[in-house]
Amino acid sequence: MEFQIIWFILWGLLWAVYFALDGFDLGAGVLYPFIGKTEVDKKAVLHAIGPVWNGNEVWLITAGGATFAAFPTTYAYMFSWLYTPLLIILFALIFRGVAVELRGKATSESMKKFWDFWVFVGSFIPALLFGVAFGNIFMGLPFDDSGYYGTLFSLLNPYGLLVGLLFLFTFIVHGGLWVSLRVPDELAERALSKAKKFWYLQVTVAVLFLIFTAVFTNLYNNFIKLPLWFVVLVVSIVCLLLTGFYIMKKKNGRAFVSSALFIITLVFNGIIGLYPNLIPSSIDSKYSLTIFNSSSSVYTLKVMTIVVIIFIPIVLFYQAWTYKTFMYKITEEELKEEGY
Repeated sequence: MEFQIIWFILWGLLWAVYFALDGFDLGAGVLYPFIGKTEVDKKAVLHAIGPVWNGNEVWLITAGGATFAAFPTTYAYMFSWLYTPLLIILFALIFRGVAVELRGKATSESMKKFWDFWVFVGSFIPALLFGVAFGNIFMGLPFDDSGYYGTLFSLLNPYGLLVGLLFLFTFIVHGGLWVSLRVPDELAERALSKAKKFWYLQVTVAVLFLIFTAVFTNLYNNFIKLPLWFVVLVVSIVCLLLTGFYIMKKKNGRAFVSSALFIITLVFNGIIGLYPNLIPSSIDSKYSLTIFNSSSSVYTLKVMTIVVIIFIPIVLFYQAWTYKTFMYKITEEELKEEGY
């Protein structure tokens, strides 16, 4: 039993790290056409995420791989029931990656506009649909022992879309803060201004999320059973408010860290509320996929734990080195030298 719980926590942590890292890439991509007024501006925004975006997506692969290895039954049903929306997310991420890499090599205005479009769309769709997916998981999916009764359009329900908007606005704020840390001053001010405006929307949607989560889900049940968990919820709220406070004070670095901590604690609020479920059934809880009825063998989980202990520190060290190396202000001269 202990290893199922350990891997449930690790599963949540992998998703939290992914959203905290790739979240600012997605947010920057959504902001890209609105803050990139000139060709140099657009090149600077892409260069701000260029060295790190593909490394950030390693955590998505890791989260998916961990789901497959630790909870194969959940993985199988999830990718069967949610096949269409997951494919839409996948193709959006592929086009976004291609657009980020090829936009700088475009020679005609039409091709530049084409890749600009896919930078935006390829960032907007995953940012929204990841939230929609997790919102529906929080609510529970309509399935029993006979199968799944939902459709792509049934996922686009009011609560799912609300969580989708929370993810979208959170990533936009996160992305605006990242861009403001890396680009020249005028563009940085523009990015920070957008982050400030979307922070107000983020707070509004976050308040609605807290209210409607009590109406549409059972996430608060575990918090009520063990009130100590409310500390995580309080920390999440504090991090959100600190993000706005530091934005107002123009302390971009502190705002970015607060935003990252908000994303991580937001995910863990969902994980705490779901336990022991991975995918609850909205028809009857006895059909829910839990960490106990959908996990791999204890032996498999033990081997995976050893692998994680060995390799995750290596990945963390590499990513820390990458961020340390590229955490500087981009200059127009650097863009010219690198062929942007």
